[in-house]
Amino acid sequence: MNRYDTLILGGRYFDGTGAPSRIAHVAISNGKIARVFNSEPDPSLADQVIDASGCWVTPGFLDTHTHYDAELIVSPSLSESVRHGVTTVLIGSCSLSMVCAEAEDASDIFTRVETVPRDKVLPILREHKAWRTPAGWLNFIRQHPLGPNVISFLGHSDLRVAVMGLHRATDRSVSPTAEEMHRMEQLLEEALQVGFLGLSTMCLKWDKVDGHREWSKSLPSTYARWREVSRLNRLLRRYGRVHQGAPNAANPLQVTQYLRETLGWFRKPLKTTLIAMIDLKGNPTVRPMANLVGWIANALRGNFRWQLLPTPFAIYADGMDIVLFEEFGAGEMALDVRDQLERNELLQDEDYRRTFRKFYKEKLSPRVWQRDFGDAIVLDCPDPSLVGRNFAELASERGVHVVDFFLDMVVAHGQALRWFTVIGNHREDRLRLMVKSPHALITFSDAGAHIRNMAFYNLPLRFLKLVLDSERAGKPVMSLERAVHRVTGEQADWLGIDAGHIREGDRADVTVLDPAGLAQDLEQVHWAEMENFDLQRMVNRVPGCVKHVLINGRAAVTDEQLTPELGTVTGFGQFLPATRGGS
Repeated sequence: MNRYDTLILGGRYFDGTGAPSRIAHVAISNGKIARVFNSEPDPSLADQVIDASGCWVTPGFLDTHTHYDAELIVSPSLSESVRHGVTTVLIGSCSLSMVCAEAEDASDIFTRVETVPRDKVLPILREHKAWRTPAGWLNFIRQHPLGPNVISFLGHSDLRVAVMGLHRATDRSVSPTAEEMHRMEQLLEEALQVGFLGLSTMCLKWDKVDGHREWSKSLPSTYARWREVSRLNRLLRRYGRVHQGAPNAANPLQVTQYLRETLGWFRKPLKTTLIAMIDLKGNPTVRPMANLVGWIANALRGNFRWQLLPTPFAIYADGMDIVLFEEFGAGEMALDVRDQLERNELLQDEDYRRTFRKFYKEKLSPRVWQRDFGDAIVLDCPDPSLVGRNFAELASERGVHVVDFFLDMVVAHGQALRWFTVIGNHREDRLRLMVKSPHALITFSDAGAHIRNMAFYNLPLRFLKLVLDSERAGKPVMSLERAVHRVTGEQADWLGIDAGHIREGDRADVTVLDPAGLAQDLEQVHWAEMENFDLQRMVNRVPGCVKHVLINGRAAVTDEQLTPELGTVTGFGQFLPATRGGS
């Protein structure tokens, strides 16, 4: 019998700590890194040999902001992430998990926000969801044929709905009773005891509920008073776990509540990560303010990280069906109307259009979308004369206001009108400054959600390309070792999980990639089947880049091809508990 299961020979070895890389040879046995050789070992010592000459050998990447919660249940390979070298995914973000609430409640707080159709998600939950507690969910996951490793937050909206019911949890006048508050604390503590990373909350009001019962109310987490959140934070602080949150974009000062909680004066700091550090077109003050907030929080003994998407924030839309319209009154009015004929009547009403034009020209109000149709390109339309052009120039040619032209096109073509814009991270010099910030985590892919609106499944590769391109241009943003560290060991250490490194004795979650593959355009999107959902979604494809992926020492990708067994048998990914406080 051979001494090792796998030998990876001749690659540039990055251990995930930021230490200098070198040409080395990695031996894997029983799911662990058995040995790292400086001189090439005898290939006959292993059952499988991977020639990594000219390639990088890195720890598997972490994607620490996804919404794979529903997809994980019926398509556990999560192959759209694995094919890009991701070996650990984090679910339960943005107050949304599928742990404690009943099936319909869990579906309704998830589907409109994350734009995965309710008629696909609800049947999945009704068929498979037999758990109502964190321990019950974990029992399911441990028997499930996971592709990548899974780590999870407990979602505050999920928690509130399970304890209070959907109606009461979305009523501004209702606070949890003493008994309900105690039950929420019990469930959160159970989650922390079995290894959940912490709690995710939401203060952004334009994330809305789906379904027929509480349609278009904001997510349950947004109705919680801060004293409720603060009580739950005490448990997180005691266990050394993480609070993930999203401030209210309409009230920038609300971030001070999170700052107060993270500070470690006369107590343990609360690890806090917020969405998001971004260079917004519509509000260029966000980036410097986020940097200042991060500096203040950590200088005052906090433990604070923003989440940062290390690539231009490109958004695609079908007609008006995109969450960006939820952030202002006129857009919200339209999206609240479910019937298409009724919505079209509204869009043609002159009073409504007057209101829309008013919101459109308000450039100083808090915003994520820049509200500039001149910066929105038509990608597809039954009228081919529109394709490739922006709405402003098309409106100008017709002598009409751009808002009226856009609404006319939505009425005429509905979802067949497909368009594109970039809302932020559009200035490369600013982006290069942001990715160096010690107050940010390189994350925020939203993988598994917004299936027709965005695709950042290859987020770690985009980040590595940014750093490699800067090095080749003679203006390095950071070392390549530091870049690998930022999407592997740095995040694993901060979260307190066993991942992100490939030193002797570590988990054998390994990515082998050809850096020549990073020379291509990684921002291109493609369409592919969303397995077991009978849907097409936007994805990424990066041929010639990620050659091999091993999860728990098992081949998940070989010569760029997904292993057929991935997601069908156990032995690949595992639930990784947060068993220590992290850094």
